[in-house]
Amino acid sequence: MSARLRDLLPLVAGLALALLTLQLGNWQLRRAQEKTELQAVQVERAAHGALAWRADAAAPAEWQPVRLVGRWQAEAGFYLDNRTHGGRAGYHVFTPLRLADGSGVVLVNRGWIAAGADRMQLPQVDTTAAEVAVSGVVRFPGPAPFNLSAELAQGRVWQRLDLPAYRRASGLAVVGWTVQQTSAATDGLVRDWPRPDTGVDRHRGYALQWYAFAAMAAGLSGWYAWRNFRRSEDEHRATD
Repeated sequence: MSARLRDLLPLVAGLALALLTLQLGNWQLRRAQEKTELQAVQVERAAHGALAWRADAAAPAEWQPVRLVGRWQAEAGFYLDNRTHGGRAGYHVFTPLRLADGSGVVLVNRGWIAAGADRMQLPQVDTTAAEVAVSGVVRFPGPAPFNLSAELAQGRVWQRLDLPAYRRASGLAVVGWTVQQTSAATDGLVRDWPRPDTGVDRHRGYALQWYAFAAMAAGLSGWYAWRNFRRSEDEHRATD
């Protein structure tokens, strides 16, 4: 390796690091902006009040407050694993609701429940057989995360929400959106849902850290380039 190339490598590496950390800072700011905009959307739609919605109607917008009336299909419910609340491990309890108007079935995230000491023993959830009125907000499942395990469900415990897989497993033609329940009930579940803008300050803090790293990398690269330039000038004068 020539001396010139050897001198250039640290400079190139420093500039590449500066660009990388700059982009990471920009990504954190974009995430903060996205969450802020989602919160504004939720507030705007909540201001219009909950709407009665038929399962066979066009899909509502995400975060749209809705009110559904029907009966729980408790035998087809499941527990979504690895959900935490207040630092405690637990589940989100999903139960399909067959609407009283006969328009279809909607999967409802009824709330959080703590896991017991024995994970083989699922916590009990009170589910009435009577007709219920449920209020909540519309949510759409996100893209499936990368998972090394191909096993989606073990009995009534699911690792992620997958509506096509749930339709096949349950035999219920649930709609392509879910409802995150916000109305009170005597089922013992926690419905203290996080706001969409939760973590905005954390994203901004991370962005500042990445920008500081970028400035440091750029500064060190500039100092290294200046030092090499001065050394070359000194060597040139020494040979004159």
